[in-house]
Amino acid sequence: MPPLQKKLAALQQQVREAGLPVLIVFEGWGASGKGTSIGRLVNPMDPRYFDVLTMSKITEEMLKRPFLWGYWCRIPAKGQITIIDKSWHRIIMPGEKERWGLNESESKAFYHEVRAFERQLTQDGTLIIKLFLHISQAEQARRFKALEEDPSTAWRVKTHDWAQNENYQSNLKHFEEMLKKTNTESNPWYIIEADDKRFSCLKICQTITDVIEKRLENPPSLAASVTPVQSERKFPGILSGVKTEKHIENAEYREELDFLQARMNRLGHKMYVKSRPTVIVYEGWDAAGKGGNIKRLVAELDPRSYAVVPIGPPTPHELGRHYLWRFVRRMPKDGHFTIFDRSWYGRVLIERVEELTPEPVWRRAYDEINEMEQHWVNHGAVLLKFWMHIDKEEQLKRFNARMADPAKQHKITEADWINRSHWDAYEVAVDEMFAKTNKPHAPWVVVESNNKKYARIKVLQTVTDSLDNALR
Repeated sequence: MPPLQKKLAALQQQVREAGLPVLIVFEGWGASGKGTSIGRLVNPMDPRYFDVLTMSKITEEMLKRPFLWGYWCRIPAKGQITIIDKSWHRIIMPGEKERWGLNESESKAFYHEVRAFERQLTQDGTLIIKLFLHISQAEQARRFKALEEDPSTAWRVKTHDWAQNENYQSNLKHFEEMLKKTNTESNPWYIIEADDKRFSCLKICQTITDVIEKRLENPPSLAASVTPVQSERKFPGILSGVKTEKHIENAEYREELDFLQARMNRLGHKMYVKSRPTVIVYEGWDAAGKGGNIKRLVAELDPRSYAVVPIGPPTPHELGRHYLWRFVRRMPKDGHFTIFDRSWYGRVLIERVEELTPEPVWRRAYDEINEMEQHWVNHGAVLLKFWMHIDKEEQLKRFNARMADPAKQHKITEADWINRSHWDAYEVAVDEMFAKTNKPHAPWVVVESNNKKYARIKVLQTVTDSLDNALR
């Protein structure tokens, strides 16, 4: 063990220098020695650069969101090691599924969503090491008895622990199914024979050392993370066929606005009572009226029930993790609304057009986005996406108006003019985005926005109709 621990300390420094995020997962039977093994593992490491998380306690914040949310929030940053005691894999086990409150849709999609989560992290550069500590039924019973006989450790043995031992063969089948369905070539399970604690600690440290060394010596290539594009494909020109000049008279606007905002208030209350979260995404051209539209949408909602999240360039702290991390952690809890003023679609829009992200990376984002949105809908979320559409002439008119008004000059920046110069490239990107991410469970709605009042009514009508249908 001493030579291994010395090597682990050196590897931790190499991990930091390489900017490699490492996620080590400890799973296994009750009393299989996870805590002891984690203690031996981290003993030689610098505590400033690793985190140990015990996920046995399910918080209210976690229960009110999809089951992967708590793990998404805790993924390691570049150069950091995160060790998790009790992982997302056990949530499908008998007893755990009830504790986590998995609904039917989440249960059916569980293994697909787990594999997608691990694949996304791995493709982004995270090294995941999954360890399953396996002990016999007799050894588990012996350890439970020993813990109970010591007053200082008796509290650790719960009724459900003995239930696991008494139903050992049944639980063994469930563990085997879980291991089989989540064992992939890029994220395999390492089985640790743990009847002898010294042997298991040694094997764990050796396994982790070997896997990290191999990864540092042979980092994956970027090209391997996405299927190559065989040929340049054109997508339907949706935006070019949109009539942006739709209009509404002032009297009709005021009447509709009052009615729909009152309806929004009633439906917001019902969504809270039914514990249904709502996610609303605003994308669109600069100066398309997103801010004013959002203001009218939430005007009659209880301010405690919603959050508006304006999205700008990622901070260095956010760049240190998977790009979806900063969005997932801001998602609403059950019964609440989150409105994103720009969103995760920046990866396939501005990052694509401005060449801020390599093509293989933004191309794989379509699948990542679809999987993330499906995860939320499976949990029961209503998810709507609006593209606020104005024509090029109307945008120029609004830009000039902002520049001429001292109270609005802060709204126009050099970046807005640069984006405008890339209008045609953005249209191509938007059309492909629609083609690949417009799904029945998470539809895109194009909002004709040359007339701001018409756009506000269309969004309010669409949102309230969707909420009403979801509550039926």
